[in-house]
Amino acid sequence: MTEIESLLREDLRGQSPYGAPQLDVPVRLNTNENPHPPSAALAADIGAAVAEAAADLNRYPDREAHALRCDLAAYLAARTGQPLTSSEVWAANGSNEILQQLLQAFGGPGRTALGFEPSYSMHRLIALGTSTAWTPAHREADFTLSAGHAAAVVAEARPDVTFLCSPNNPTGTALDLDVVEAAYEAAQGLVVVDEAYAEFSSRPSAVALLPGRPRLVVTRTMSKAFAFAGARVGYLAADPAVVDALRLVRLPYHLSALTQAAARAALARSGELLAGVDDVKAQRDRIVAELRGLGLTVIDSDANFVLFGGFPDQARVWQELLDRGVLVRDVGLAGWLRVTAGTDREVTAFLDAVAQVKKEINP
Repeated sequence: MTEIESLLREDLRGQSPYGAPQLDVPVRLNTNENPHPPSAALAADIGAAVAEAAADLNRYPDREAHALRCDLAAYLAARTGQPLTSSEVWAANGSNEILQQLLQAFGGPGRTALGFEPSYSMHRLIALGTSTAWTPAHREADFTLSAGHAAAVVAEARPDVTFLCSPNNPTGTALDLDVVEAAYEAAQGLVVVDEAYAEFSSRPSAVALLPGRPRLVVTRTMSKAFAFAGARVGYLAADPAVVDALRLVRLPYHLSALTQAAARAALARSGELLAGVDDVKAQRDRIVAELRGLGLTVIDSDANFVLFGGFPDQARVWQELLDRGVLVRDVGLAGWLRVTAGTDREVTAFLDAVAQVKKEINP
C-alpha cells in the first residue's frame, strides 16, 4: 500500500472510478448519448448567449440560477401538465451532481440509501462517496418492479433515501406511477425518481405526483433528449423545502454563468431539440425487432438504449463487436450488453456486426 493509499478513506480503497470506455472507433453506442448534434442555428444561439455572458466573467454567476430554474419549471410544466414554479426546481452540473447534493443533505454517515438493481450504478457510487450505507434490492427476473414488491422492500429496509429509476438504466424498463405511489407510502425518508430518460418514454412522469408529497423528488437531465451531454446540466423538481435543503450543501456559485446561458439558449429551442427524439425511438424499436429476429433475448425499452443478451460470455461478444468497429456497453450484468440507439447508419453497422458475431460464435 502506498502512502497516499494509506491516507485514503478505508471504504474507498480498492474502488474503481466510474467510467465507460472512450475509444476512437467508427460506431460509438455505449454511453446513451443523443446521436443528433445541435443544429447550426442552435449552435449560433448558444454561442451568442455564451458570448454575452462572457462579457461579465469577472463577476460571479447568479448563485441561485433563477432565470434558468424559471425556464426549467416552464419546460417541465409544459411536458407534464403539472404547474411548477422556480422554487420547486433546482439545477446543477449534470444530474449526478443533483444526486450527490441529495445524498449530502439527506444521506451521510449513519444513514442508508436503497436501490432496486440492476440500476444506474452511480446511485450506489454516490452513496459510497457520501458515506451513505447502500442497501441493494432485487427486481423481478424480467427486470420489472411491482408496487407490492417495492412497498414491501422499502417498508422493511426503512431507508433514508429510496432510488427509483424510470426508465431504468441499464434495462430500459419504465415504472407505472402506482409503483412510485406505493414506495412513497411505505417510505419514511426521501423517494427519488430518476427520470434521466423520461422524454423517450410514453409513461406519465412522476412530476404529476409531487403535490401533497413533500418527500418525493424527480430528477432529470438535459444530456439525453436535449443532446446536451457536453454542457452538463441536470435538474430536479421537488417541494421547495427540498430545494432549500440543497442550498446548505451546494458549493458557492456551483453553476457557471456560461453553463446557465447555454442551457437557457437550448431550452428556448426545446421543440427543435426534442423533434429528434422520435428518430431515436424509431431506431430503438428497430434494434429491438431486429435483434429478436436474430434469436437474441431483448428487453422492451422506454429509453434510448436496449439491453440484449442470452450470451454465455458477454465480454467476448463485446470484444468481437469492438473488433468490428462497434462499441457497446458491458454493464457487468452476466450475459447482457447494452446498446444506445444511434443514427440509421450506426444502427445498421451495429446490427450487421451482431449478425456476424452470432454466426461465428453459434454457427
